[in-house]
This record gives sequence, structure tokens and C-alpha cells, in this order.
Amino acid sequence: HLREILQLLSLSPKHPSSHPVLPGPQDRYHGIYFAMLLAGVGFLLPYNSFITDVDYLHHKYPGTSIVFDMSLTYILVALVAVILNNVLVEMLSLHTRITVGYLFALGPLLFVSICDVWLDLFSQRQAYAVNLMAVGVVAFGCTVQQSSFYGYTGMLPKRYTQGVMTGESTAGVIISLSRIFTKLLLSDEKENTMIFFCISIGLELTCFLLHLLVKQTYFVRYYTSRSQNGTSEFKGSMDNSTGYRVHHDVTAEDIRFENRPPRQNASPPDTFGDAGELAGSGTYVRFDVPQPEIKRSWPSFRDMMLHRYVVSRVIWAYMLSIAMTYFITLCLFPGLESEIRNCTLGEWLPILIMAVFNLSDFVGKILAALPYDWRGAPLLLCSCLRVVFIPLFILCIYPSGKPTFSHPAWPCIFSLLMGITNGYFGSVPMILAAGKVSPEQRELAGNTMTVSYMSGLTLGSVVAYSAYSLTSTSPSSCLYPGNYTASILDGN
Repeated sequence: HLREILQLLSLSPKHPSSHPVLPGPQDRYHGIYFAMLLAGVGFLLPYNSFITDVDYLHHKYPGTSIVFDMSLTYILVALVAVILNNVLVEMLSLHTRITVGYLFALGPLLFVSICDVWLDLFSQRQAYAVNLMAVGVVAFGCTVQQSSFYGYTGMLPKRYTQGVMTGESTAGVIISLSRIFTKLLLSDEKENTMIFFCISIGLELTCFLLHLLVKQTYFVRYYTSRSQNGTSEFKGSMDNSTGYRVHHDVTAEDIRFENRPPRQNASPPDTFGDAGELAGSGTYVRFDVPQPEIKRSWPSFRDMMLHRYVVSRVIWAYMLSIAMTYFITLCLFPGLESEIRNCTLGEWLPILIMAVFNLSDFVGKILAALPYDWRGAPLLLCSCLRVVFIPLFILCIYPSGKPTFSHPAWPCIFSLLMGITNGYFGSVPMILAAGKVSPEQRELAGNTMTVSYMSGLTLGSVVAYSAYSLTSTSPSSCLYPGNYTASILDGN
């Protein structure tokens, strides 16, 4: 314990103190929280930059499914990336993964904006492939970055995870406003699209530079070092049971997993003389060894699975809760919602519905900051109850020609409620999960929760694709809706 106290004293500000263990630092001006919110913006900003520029894409690739292909590419690559990052969490350092994620996000934005939008170096077919490849690279980088950041904020107080998730909702709002203003200020489509991409690049670069500054602050170093060193109660001697232990070099951020041998096969006392163990047998255990004695060794597949099993046993309800929340949402948004039509509002109704969802989702993520310690089972139950939105939205389309909820207010109300619950129940499990495990397991808990999050998104997208195929073949209840919408825009 004296060794840990001295380590804390070495990290503390240089002022006299009579307390043996110093209290945690304070984020006095909320600068760290704002930085984490911007980090959340940085996750989805590059992808939103490609998708929100839909008018340019439709003009350049008329009669193609470019937006759908981009969405499908992103979700498939993102699922692979989050699983890969869950493996790399024990092979590459946290900040290495985050830095690589930012570089993978910035590179395609720069390449597409300069080579495709500005210089127009490719043919239409080549540009189509380049854009899909760019979205794939962005998906990989941003997902590794996102998954790592959830492990990162899992080591900080709970409100910082909520800040990251609020930033994700903010990204869509920022990009939408950016596209609206660039189109209003500049009539030339090539110029306003180039400026739009430059704004996105500037914002992403700002997020990256802010991350490099924030990770060096005393506040972040205090909590990450505290989690990596472990804060649980230790006992002084080893028992005869077998368990799971970890060599952890905090300075090099190197982790090596080993199976713990029985007492009679234990290593000599000098190897473990300064070590500590978690109380109880068969638990996750860490011990320190001098830095020169540590050799980099990647864990075996069995050890990695064992580590994840230990974490998943504790947070399984939160994993299922966030997966169910996003599964239900992706079944309906944006696919099925985009197919809701009204003879009076025409094509403006789905735009209004999606705007209501985005704003209410943002409100829901803010409400997630309210202090309430949900237990796993009630949280999972509430997430599952959101399945009621599926039949409600289906009744906004069927029976075809005369839907049950034909008035445009109904889908707006349903979208409002779905957005608030999505923002809330999509954030709370991620916020609470890290606090249910020991400090040294929190980064892995954040990555494991992101795997569940992406699994829900992927399964929901598959169901939404099937639903979209059904609705696209159904007859429209309005005659010439496209002409009617055009007449509205023309003022006739």
C-alpha cells in the first residue's frame, strides 16, 4: 500500500498535503468533458460527411444506389473493425489505436475532397469505387477509434462516457447545418461541396489535436493510471487455487496474460514479492514486476477468451440491453421511416420524421446524464419493451393505400418517443457497464460493450433491408407524389 501511495503522490500537484491518499482531480472548467464530447463528434463526422452530401452524390451518380451501398459498406466494415479492435486491445496501446483511427478517418476525407471533388481525376465508375473504398477505410478507422474511446472513458468518471455519446448525436446536427449553409452561401455545387469537406476535415483535425492535448493532462493521467494499476483490495499471500493473472507494465502499456499455477508450482517469492492479488480465488489477478524483466508476449486465444468471459459474466445484461436498443432502432430508422408518405406533405414527411428523431435522440443522450443506477435486468426489460415501435411504424404504412395511422402527426410522435428512448437506453448501458467491473478491466468492458452495440446495428440493418424490399414494392397511396412535391418547391 505504501508503494501505491507514493505513486499517487508522484502524480499529484506539487503542494504540501497531510492526507496519505489524495482526492481525485477536478474538471473545474469542464474542459475534459467538452473534449470527450468533441471526441464523440469525431467518431461519426467523417461518415456523416459522405452520407449528408446526398445531393452531390445523386447528381454525380444518377440512377445508382450509392447512398445505400455506402451505408452497407460502413456497417459491415465497422462490425469487422470492432471485433478486431477487441483483440487489439491487448496487443496495441490505447492511444496507438486512437491515433491510427484518427489517421484512417482524416486520410479518406482529404483524398476524396482533393482528388475526386476538386480535381475530378477519376471516371464515374472509378470515382464510385473510390468513394466506397473511402467509406470502408473511414468505417475501420472511426470504429477502432470509437471502440477504443469507450474503453478510454470507461476509466474516467461516468459522465465522460455520456459526453462521448452526446457528441455522437451532435455530429449529425453539425454536419447537417454545415451542408445547409454551404449550399445557401454558394450556388456552385463543386465549390460548396469542397468547402463542406474542408469544414469536416477541420473539425476532425481539431478533435485529433485536442485528444493529443487532453491525454497529457493530470486529470486523465490520474484516472487512467489508477485503472491500469488497479484499486482493489489486495491480500499478501498466494493460495493453492488456480486463477487468471496478468503481467501489466503500465509505462509501456504492455499486457501479458498467463494461467495462474497452483501454489506448489508458483514462481519464486522474489518474482512476486511486491505483487498483490485480488481477494478470492479464481478471479482476475494482476501483479507488478520490474520493467526490465517484462517481455512482450501476445496472449493466446484461450487467454483472450477467458478474459472476455470474466468481463461478460458481469455486464451481460448491459451488453444485451444496448444491442437490443440499437437493433430495434435500426429496424426502423432510417429505412422504414423513409418510406412513410403523406399526400399533403409528400416527400417532406420522412425528412420531418428523421429530423424529429435526431433531435429527440440528442435529448435522450442528455437525459442519460441524470444520476440513476439502473440494475441490469430492469434496464434490459425496458430496452426490450421498445419493440412496440415496430408494429406502430408498420401501421403507419399498412394497409397499403389507407394505413391505420394515416395522419402525419402519428409517425412524428412515434419518432419522437423512439428517439428519446434510443438516446437514453442506448447510452445508459454503456455508461454503467464500466463501473460494474474492476478498474483494470474497464477498458476491455468498454470494447466489449461496443461489440454488442455494433452487433445490434448490424442485425437491425439486415432486418431493415428486408423491410425496405417489401415497402419498395408496395403501391403508393398518392398519385404522382414526385410531381406534387415539385409543385410545392416551385410555389405552385
